[in-house]
Amino acid sequence: MVDYQHSPVTVSGKRAVVIGGTSGIGQAIALGFAEEGADVIATSRSEEKVNETAAEIEDRGVETARVTCDVTDAGSLEAVRETAVDELGGVDVVVASQGAISRESVQDISDEDWDFVTDVALDGVRRVTQAFAPAMDEGGSIINISSLTARLSMANLPAYTAAKGGVEAFTRASAKELSPDIRVNAIAPGFVITPQNAETYAEGTEKRERIDERTPLGRVAEREEIVGAAIYLGSDASSFVTGEIVTIDGGFADSAF
Repeated sequence: MVDYQHSPVTVSGKRAVVIGGTSGIGQAIALGFAEEGADVIATSRSEEKVNETAAEIEDRGVETARVTCDVTDAGSLEAVRETAVDELGGVDVVVASQGAISRESVQDISDEDWDFVTDVALDGVRRVTQAFAPAMDEGGSIINISSLTARLSMANLPAYTAAKGGVEAFTRASAKELSPDIRVNAIAPGFVITPQNAETYAEGTEKRERIDERTPLGRVAEREEIVGAAIYLGSDASSFVTGEIVTIDGGFADSAF
């Protein structure tokens, strides 16, 4: 039972699963949860990355399990759920951080690329919810990772933009249906440096300079700067927060040109 009189911002003692948790923002969240004392399972399709991230989680003194996952396969997600129940004793927090991207124009994107992006980024969120909600007790928290593009469209990202817009709509819909037992929220990061885009956002590049100039805080984010919001939404401190989209973009979306 949640102590509504005093609920600290911590996930210590929670049992968390981070889908897409072996790289980028998802990995930062998985390791951040582990630092805070949560038992964490971080999944992806890569057995090598799962093993590497699990070792880092174990180094933080908490429990984990090694399991790969294909978010396009409902059975694969159900297997992760069963592993979490068997190895951790249950699931309190689920983070859907998987993603896919295709950089093509509206006119040029193929059915195959459109379907791939939406299958992973949007349908994957639905599958995560359907797989894990039945295993979550009262006070459970689902956190979907959206994107600034759901609010602010960018050229040559039509499938990704549509998928993330759908993630936010699905977040609000599932928050209503799963209440009061399970809270569902989303985090919408702006420009964040990850291992995959570190070169693109490197100091001195034209793209980095344009972003820095437009952003009130004057820079892009480190992936660890997304972790605090995830910890808050996964903690009992956010016990009255559901259906919300938390934007973390340094003020980019609301700044004037």
